[in-house]
Amino acid sequence: MTLTKRDLVIRISEETKLKQQQVLDVIQRTLDHISEALAKGDKVELRNFGVFEVKVRKARVGRNPNAPETDVPIPERSVVKFKAGKEMRAEVLKLPTAPKPPETPPQ
Repeated sequence: MTLTKRDLVIRISEETKLKQQQVLDVIQRTLDHISEALAKGDKVELRNFGVFEVKVRKARVGRNPNAPETDVPIPERSVVKFKAGKEMRAEVLKLPTAPKPPETPPQ
């Protein structure tokens, strides 16, 4: 299941008895401020949730799987990384792990 922004708005609205539009405005402004901070290169730290930060991926050479002899230059670029906070990690660790499918022997 995927939790969407709409799902968050409905849940928070029901819990707080605020109008859905008010909740949507607060959530959207929060996300806008996080995006703005990251766009400036700032780190966003939300205690007990996690840390968002911008990292720079080095330039590298990739391979086209359909034509492995062809090198594809991949330029340096900025990406957003997320590191889960202590409490979130603890909650996620409680999830059951899915059993691995049996390996099929090569033919």
